[in-house]
Amino acid sequence: MASRNTGIDKVMIRDLAEILNETDLTDIEIEQGDLRIRVSRQVTVQAAPQTVYAQAPSAAPAPAATAAAPAPATASDPSKNAIPSPMVGTVYLAPAPGARDFIQVGSQVKEGQTLLIIEAMKTMNQIPSPRAGTVTAILVSDSQPVEYGELLVVIE
Repeated sequence: MASRNTGIDKVMIRDLAEILNETDLTDIEIEQGDLRIRVSRQVTVQAAPQTVYAQAPSAAPAPAATAAAPAPATASDPSKNAIPSPMVGTVYLAPAPGARDFIQVGSQVKEGQTLLIIEAMKTMNQIPSPRAGTVTAILVSDSQPVEYGELLVVIE
């Protein structure tokens, strides 16, 4: 009985699947000549609990707004002054495990100062502050996965 050659390199597919697991990618595709192989996996994403660290106001607290009235967009609107993630990856608030965080709520930062690190594809990317100011909120926690555009830090 003759063996049937399907032209599919099962070893290559297993190697690609292993790369997916090692790098936490959701899909990978290679092309060699006429052969094109794409390996992907379905990932179930659960929303991570989000902790927001905010500085207590130094002035008297503002009167409580009613639930029916929408909050006006002011300079203290976190989304207006928030720094979005420039990439998908994992956030690290400190340069090394056990080290002091780059920033804390209340920290004064300069333009270009490192706010945090985002690891993407085994590369540590320092995220610089786009402007000088005071950190009023840190919207992510250490080792949290983030998406492109997700808000990271609020700088007033």
